[in-house]
Amino acid sequence: MESSTFRLATFNVNSLRARMDVVFDWMERYSPDLLCLQETKVQDKDFPLSRFQEAGYQVAFRGQKSYNGVAAVSRHSLEEVSFGLGDQEDSEEDRARLIRLTVMGVRVINTYVPQGRDINHPYFQHKLRWFGRLLGMLARDYRREEDVLWVGDMNVAPGPLDLYAPERKQDHVCFHASVREAFHEVTRWGFEDVYRMFHKEGGRYTFFDYRIRGAVKRNLGWRIDHIMATRPLARRAVGAEIDLEVRTRPRPSDHAVLYADFIL
Repeated sequence: MESSTFRLATFNVNSLRARMDVVFDWMERYSPDLLCLQETKVQDKDFPLSRFQEAGYQVAFRGQKSYNGVAAVSRHSLEEVSFGLGDQEDSEEDRARLIRLTVMGVRVINTYVPQGRDINHPYFQHKLRWFGRLLGMLARDYRREEDVLWVGDMNVAPGPLDLYAPERKQDHVCFHASVREAFHEVTRWGFEDVYRMFHKEGGRYTFFDYRIRGAVKRNLGWRIDHIMATRPLARRAVGAEIDLEVRTRPRPSDHAVLYADFIL
């Protein structure tokens, strides 16, 4: 059977309707087979579906007004689409934070993990619990021998190479030891960090806080967006990059685009 290249991209758009031109320009230039979006911030009835359909894309989405929201955009058929973690605790918020689907034979889990607010806030415990529920979903519904991708804004910098000034961020909700352990417990289920496979060095980031003046130019960022692949698929990865250009545009999202290529 002839092999093909599969390009997967993930982008926290921080309001899809405000970044539509950025999204379409990026897809035109980079031709992803699947673009996973997070923080679309649009309820389903207002999702700009027709623009995607008119351009020939298939789209699956679930959102809430003003916050959360996930979507998957593809020129290929989207199969086995579902939302949420599929457990007894599943809520409307969960379904606006996680979308599952299959495209080109690859099972994809697109997540917008809760940020956590503050380590002393109950929502931080909710974040830790969310990772545990995600691990339960993997154990219940997936096999590590399959081609599975877990992607999105995971709101965790896995290690000191993944953020600026890590010595000052030990109590941050995206770097605290407990959240890193919760994240690594999920990855130990059977995932490889595809970007880190090709870039061993630190200092390359996907998120730059709006509140820090000149954050991009000063390279004061975090690598909290990830593409994780099960080992059979990771072995067929041929590259991964961060496209920082979208973060330097006027009125940008606070995230860059992360993408990776695989041979199927």
